[in-house]
Amino acid sequence: MTMKNIQEAKNPDLRASAAAMNRAAKAARKTAIQTGTNLIVMKDGKLIRIPAQVLREAAPSADR
Repeated sequence: MTMKNIQEAKNPDLRASAAAMNRAAKAARKTAIQTGTNLIVMKDGKLIRIPAQVLREAAPSADR
């Protein structure tokens, strides 16, 4: 089975889903920074906890 580019999907909601996920991720990072909470992400099949301080240091100054 081959994977098609999501931008070529017939469903407009599916085509827009990648952009929506990026917006959601950015909002989650911003919220974690503002509240001083950890961000939990899945990387290589493992849950990774990213402290708010690490997010602050990695964030562009415009996102703070």
